Amino acid sequence: MDKRDVTEFFNRLAPHWDEELMVDPDKINRILDAAGVHPGVRVLDVACGTGVLFPFYTQRHVANVTAVDIAPEMAKIAAAKATGPIHVLCGDIEAMEGAGDFDCCVVYNAFPHFPDPPRLIEGLAAWLKPRGRLTVAHGMSIQALNQHHAGAAAQVSMGLLPAPAMCDLFGKWFHVDTAVSDAEKYIVSGTRL
Repeated sequence: MDKRDVTEFFNRLAPHWDEELMVDPDKINRILDAAGVHPGVRVLDVACGTGVLFPFYTQRHVANVTAVDIAPEMAKIAAAKATGPIHVLCGDIEAMEGAGDFDCCVVYNAFPHFPDPPRLIEGLAAWLKPRGRLTVAHGMSIQALNQHHAGAAAQVSMGLLPAPAMCDLFGKWFHVDTAVSDAEKYIVSGTRL
């Protein structure tokens, strides 16, 4: 999988992304609870897309959010929605250096689009404070997601790892305390060692 293909794919989808996106507030709130997103925290939103999580961050009174997306068209739409403590950057999170000052990092509905999962996890650890929390989550089951990605997204998706494999991947840098993979959602979350 080539990151240029990922960027082009999501640039093409960006104009109609919000129209086709199904948002389940209860599910998102469960994910953000597991992610430790609460008042006063600093959040890194990786592969933020068009900013679907922005209203939820605002409702939770976070201190600030740095939202990053590799696709310029996605980032442009997200930036237009960003208010208050939310700042959007267009770029490759894996090419940026983390300062180790975020409380939470959320990768929502995006993990399969990164070609080197161990490299990504290691890089995200550098963005977090000691005991900072990384959460990889999807708003559907692993089976539904992998089936969905088998279509048009096949060239830009590695598939989602089963939760036990994701926990193993986290293990070098994080203590995993949440691993949920059911018919509705997928959440793996842990604190930085």
